[in-house]
Amino acid sequence: MYENLLPRFLRYVKTETRSDASSQTTPSTQTQVDFAQELKKELIDLGMKDVLYNEENGYVIATLPSNIDRPVPTIGFIAHMDTADFNAVGVNPQVIENYDGESTIQLDKEGKFTLNVQDFPNLRNYQGETLITTDGTTLLGSDDKSGIAEIMTAMEILIKNPEIKHGTLKVAFGPDEEIGVGADKFDVEQFGADFAYTMDGGPVGELQFETFNAAQAEITIQGKNVHPGTAKDTMINALQLAIDFHNQLPADEVPEKTDGYQGFFHLLALDGTPEEATMTYIIRDHDRVSFEGRKNKINEIQGKLNAAFDQERISVHMYDQYYNMREIIEENMSIIDIANDAMVELGIKPIIEPVRGGTDGSKISYLGTPTPNIFAGGENMHGRFEFVSLQSMEKATDVIVKIAELNAARN
Repeated sequence: MYENLLPRFLRYVKTETRSDASSQTTPSTQTQVDFAQELKKELIDLGMKDVLYNEENGYVIATLPSNIDRPVPTIGFIAHMDTADFNAVGVNPQVIENYDGESTIQLDKEGKFTLNVQDFPNLRNYQGETLITTDGTTLLGSDDKSGIAEIMTAMEILIKNPEIKHGTLKVAFGPDEEIGVGADKFDVEQFGADFAYTMDGGPVGELQFETFNAAQAEITIQGKNVHPGTAKDTMINALQLAIDFHNQLPADEVPEKTDGYQGFFHLLALDGTPEEATMTYIIRDHDRVSFEGRKNKINEIQGKLNAAFDQERISVHMYDQYYNMREIIEENMSIIDIANDAMVELGIKPIIEPVRGGTDGSKISYLGTPTPNIFAGGENMHGRFEFVSLQSMEKATDVIVKIAELNAARN
């Protein structure tokens, strides 16, 4: 039943699809366009219907028609094509069968990079399973090519086993999730799902319907640079002002000191000279009121520091990126219930916890299609230590099929 899952996944990760935050195109890279065309052909070959590539938003979408004679809600399954900001050229996956749960896995030939239980105790969860790792020089791309492979394999299973009853199913593979703009142009009307799931989570059992509210603040600081030998009472050092700005923020409200529902300010970039400096922050909080308070804090610091000068030295460009999908999904928790029940029926313990980040589902939910997130299996994502278990991907595939089956049986 899963015979094509591993070959499919290996083929996907060997295809370079890194996104580019500096690009002005959609998708942001040509490699994603090329990959989308490959996926389009594969969907057609599987027997999916209404397969198309939307040149406006970079999504490949397709339909698996219902095989029951009564209407039930249409469910969508979504995954993203791009990989994160880490070397993704020449991905050379290694397959370790029957991992013993304790041994150190050497990634590169020199032995400089290893997966070991001291640094990565999560390896112990995979005793007896088949692991797919990197060779230490690139990321793997399980985020989110695991999700694509799982959705594709689930559709293949349903097509080959028509005795499994299901309503109409939609699939979508989209670009640029890793740079935060992939879902901006998602066409919910064209997609046509009543609700959907992104297959973009981590370890087995994850079921997520709470994300951060997110904003970005881009700060420009204008200094006055003169020779340091005659600088007294004249120089205004933009870098020092940047330090002063940062020190006005709560020292403990940073990513490295927070977890769970705790929000934070994250200094993402700082660059400059005494003449001019720029800073970029991302602002995150699950609670909308606290989120607005964090944005207000940025503006308050700007005003306080500017008051010491006869002209504005600090300017702030701040904008919202996405919102907590819970505000949408809690209006109809049956979407979560059916995914939860699917996992339970498959012997998987659901792990329902907030995402300390966002997914494409954050934006798609606010566009009109409630879209929580389900595990895809990957661990240690976005770097050379990324790995995924084949058995985890099989379980995610099973969850997709079971959700479709339960939806047909209950409605």
